Amino acid sequence: MKKILVTGADGFIGSHLTEKLVSQGYSVKAFVLYNSFNSWGWLDHSPKEILESLEVFSGDIRDPYGVKEAMKGCDIVLHLAALIAIPYSYHSPATYVDTNITGTLNVVQAARELDTERVVHTSTSEVYGTAKFVPITEEHPLQGQSPYSASKIGADQIAMSFYQSFNTPVSIIRPFNTYGPRQSARAVIPTVITQIANGTRKIKLGALHPTRDFNYVKDTVRGFIAIAESTKSIGEVINIGSNFEISIGDTVQLIAEAMGVEVEIETDEVRLRPEKSEVNRLWADNSKAKELVGWEPLYGGRAGFKQGLAETAEWFSNPANLAGYKSDRYNI
Repeated sequence: MKKILVTGADGFIGSHLTEKLVSQGYSVKAFVLYNSFNSWGWLDHSPKEILESLEVFSGDIRDPYGVKEAMKGCDIVLHLAALIAIPYSYHSPATYVDTNITGTLNVVQAARELDTERVVHTSTSEVYGTAKFVPITEEHPLQGQSPYSASKIGADQIAMSFYQSFNTPVSIIRPFNTYGPRQSARAVIPTVITQIANGTRKIKLGALHPTRDFNYVKDTVRGFIAIAESTKSIGEVINIGSNFEISIGDTVQLIAEAMGVEVEIETDEVRLRPEKSEVNRLWADNSKAKELVGWEPLYGGRAGFKQGLAETAEWFSNPANLAGYKSDRYNI
């Protein structure tokens, strides 16, 4: 089997992806953010058999020397390491440029120098901004409505420029709103679930009218693997989304139903994005993923979304998992 480096392996999606790759027999090196506590993020919660099969490299995606060292001997790089919180990008935009743009440059430059077989770079649906047409295809215009989304547009362009300029084998995966166990409470679904699980019935939220295309983390992981395994994806940008649009307000009601409670929504002004920065509508066209790499969601449509929410709520409701979240504080 190929040897795969996963950057951002300590994060929400990265940890799920790392575990899945190991379970499928790949030789996996996990790139985690160096810290003096020797914490491997969510990988610290992985089953023992996963950790015993895993090589861990502690470093910083912003450092080109460490990135190149980590990539040596790897056939495929799945590049997920990034800063992703939109509110944090409002007051610390330089860190997003350093991490997301320079970090991506470090990966593709090392891939060019090492003659790496494949690089799968992680984009985001936020690069589309508020939809100008739906469902959103990969040809939709890119709009930087936040410093975060602007940094991801820059990172995407850096990655694709190496394919165009040097024939570096780059694919871009563009997941829509991934949710599931382990997600940060900066995202809306964990925000609602953790508040309910802690006994709150007046749920504090920002805007309720925006729509999103939520994609369960198991489907997102399958998308990464399908793109990594297919040569048809080289030089391509591929949406990974459920092709199901739902408002934040309706999402809250589905979560409440899944958890068997009735809730009241309370607008918290601090959670509202600036008007021009709010992405009001996202809805994925996922036909390219199906045609090119044979991927389609297993948790698609309203029924699939309800199933994914039920599994997510069950995980967060476990007291051991819930204890890691501060539901009474706004997490930017």
